[in-house]
Amino acid sequence: MSTVTLPKADGTTERYLLVGTPTDRPSRPPAFNRIAYAAAHVVSDPWRDARPWNDPAIDWDATMAFRHHLWSLGFRIAEAMDTAQRGMGLNWAGAQELIRRSLAEARTVPGADLACGAGTDHLAPADARSLDDVIAAYEEQVGFVEKHDGRAIMMASRALARVARSPDDYRKVYGRILGQAKDKVVLHWLGDMFDPQLAGYWGSKDFEGALETVLSVIEENRGKVEGIKISLLDNAKEVALRDRLPEGVLCFTGDDFNYAELIEGDGQKYSHALLGIFDAVAPQASKALASLAAGNVSTFRAVIAPTVPLSRKIFEAPTQYYKAGVVFLAWLNGHQDHFTMPAGMQSARGVLHYADIFRLADRANVLDKPELAATRMKSFLAVQGIAE
Repeated sequence: MSTVTLPKADGTTERYLLVGTPTDRPSRPPAFNRIAYAAAHVVSDPWRDARPWNDPAIDWDATMAFRHHLWSLGFRIAEAMDTAQRGMGLNWAGAQELIRRSLAEARTVPGADLACGAGTDHLAPADARSLDDVIAAYEEQVGFVEKHDGRAIMMASRALARVARSPDDYRKVYGRILGQAKDKVVLHWLGDMFDPQLAGYWGSKDFEGALETVLSVIEENRGKVEGIKISLLDNAKEVALRDRLPEGVLCFTGDDFNYAELIEGDGQKYSHALLGIFDAVAPQASKALASLAAGNVSTFRAVIAPTVPLSRKIFEAPTQYYKAGVVFLAWLNGHQDHFTMPAGMQSARGVLHYADIFRLADRANVLDKPELAATRMKSFLAVQGIAE
């Protein structure tokens, strides 16, 4: 078994012995009894990345290859979402290229499915003067997705959070966009722990007020709403929303702290999934979901439970930097040849954070190629001044 010298919080190091066992891959994409979207990251291209903060280069071949990896495991893909660094490294021009390529790629894969994030991120919040500005921005992005025969996930808007003055403003904007949508749309309730600029979204600083606004938006437009993704990292709040959704409107958990219990459900209701952590733990989540669909709840729990401490580490505060841990694992597992990210986001976490991710990923059987992961971890630590 491999060993790696890892740093500890007290300033010392330890010889860590890898103990995990790689998860077997299915011979064909498995069937689930939950809808499961994996929000996918993008792979930067360091050889062409001359301006990573302002105009990052993307390795499109590696980015598309990772989508094939997710499809092969039975997942739908939530494309061009915050996991792809929307508004934190990937601008609207890059998102357009990503959406175009992914929709075209999906058409080459039997059974492949995806939905695409549509927001207002090409409109700087400071430049938004009115609700009409926000509506026009949403119309542009939803229109682009629909033009390329895609389905939209209506992302939360920083610009709307800035200009809205009441819950009625949210109802106006969402009603206008949903009323024009060709297909049903997934709504996106992203908490301010993921994006501080979304504080007070839905026109209220308290959950109960926001919940009432969300439910009214859905009720008024229920023919155009497939479901809603909720990412508040609070399972009680998700259950409160889930219990009050109209018949036929789905709840998609975006809770990267409590997804295991929310997906399993309480015996009467359960959540579907739209999760960034599924990018990082796709083989394990696939096996767990396939076991759940087969009625094998004990295997579901045994496989998915160890991934939860890993996810909580990756998504710890400041939560918006979780993308770094997701891409770190993609590199350790051989899905890309380097650990660099658009906007240099790999620098958003420190070496102790990455060492903890390595330990927890190993214990959760998430290191698909342990020898490769150990070699890469050693090279990463050597750059940080930690020698074997």
